[in-house]
Amino acid sequence: MTLSKGRPYLAIPGPSVMPEEVLRAMHRSAPNIYEGELIDMTHGLVPDLKHVAGTRHNAAIYIGNGHAAWEAALSNVIAPGDRVLVPATGRFGFGWGEMAEGLGAEVEVLDFGRQHAMDMTMVAESLAGDKDHRIKAVLGVHVDTSTSVRNDIAALRATMDEVGHPALLMADCIASLGCDRFEMDNWGVDVMVSASQKGLMVPPGLGFVFFNDKAAAVRSDMPRVSRYWDWTDRANPEFYYQLFCGTAPTHHLYGLRTALDMILDEGLENIWARHATLARAIWAAVEAWGQAGPIALNIQDPALRSHAVTSLRIGAPHGTALRRWTQHEAGLTLGIGLGMSTEQDPGGDGFFRFGHMGHVNAQMILGMLSTVQAGMTALDIPFGDGGLDAATAVIAKG
Repeated sequence: MTLSKGRPYLAIPGPSVMPEEVLRAMHRSAPNIYEGELIDMTHGLVPDLKHVAGTRHNAAIYIGNGHAAWEAALSNVIAPGDRVLVPATGRFGFGWGEMAEGLGAEVEVLDFGRQHAMDMTMVAESLAGDKDHRIKAVLGVHVDTSTSVRNDIAALRATMDEVGHPALLMADCIASLGCDRFEMDNWGVDVMVSASQKGLMVPPGLGFVFFNDKAAAVRSDMPRVSRYWDWTDRANPEFYYQLFCGTAPTHHLYGLRTALDMILDEGLENIWARHATLARAIWAAVEAWGQAGPIALNIQDPALRSHAVTSLRIGAPHGTALRRWTQHEAGLTLGIGLGMSTEQDPGGDGFFRFGHMGHVNAQMILGMLSTVQAGMTALDIPFGDGGLDAATAVIAKG
């Protein structure tokens, strides 16, 4: 017998759960891309995107995923031979560095492992050692989706300022935007990248690059930028088609309009608080389970944990076995241990992740936790008592 029939729950860290309102907005015939309602609606999206990003500066929209946003941002400010510094705290830090390397950049990586945030002392040492200011940009991932560490981007800016280094601060907020507090201008970020499929609650397909005047000045000194990735006309178009360098992603834009309306109706402060409470409920359950079992949070310090994704260690083969049980027996899909393989566990079978970003509420999280406990029971994975009680206590307190 299987209990997986009914509505499935995709609890991976992106794509996130899509609101019915967003899906209904996208379920329509194709609009005119030359004049009319689509053009007016699109121009209204940009100020709302800037509000979510916490910037008064520039926004460019690309048809692509988060990796496309990485390349778009880099293409506008990094030329072959330029040097970038990557303080890596998981797979996605390395990934952005690899994207820069593919564009011809020299990449210096500071590897802080899979369970720690950036060490600002080490960042300062690297920047201070760059006497000729060859480092043109620092690539900082706000929330690394693989490890679930949340880095202090404001502290990274402060470190750069204390050293007196002129490099651009570029932030990856693909996993965090609309989930964890982020304030681009207040934190001194020059370039920020994000995408549609996580906290913004829209299917994969849109990438976003936000940039300030300092970054725009760097762009103006670039010897060349491909016409497609160039953010100049996208951010300040004379004609509508320049927003997308061609045909608009029409249906994604309708979905994004609805998602932004939902975000504005709830309010960013309330959204950040909701994600924080739901994350604490998850942590409370896992910490109780771990008192008498192998499950543990990957990031030990609560101050360094994402409010959008939680990475867990449970030991091989329990991670993969638990994921398969929850999906096939109960209809709950959990995230794989992406980038967490080791020599002892080459398949990453001892890790898994919870995605709790965007369109999620208390009953969804409590249902997910109950299903995981049922799976551990069915698979004879030991765990401590009181996990669900601990989670419900957090929810009840709010």
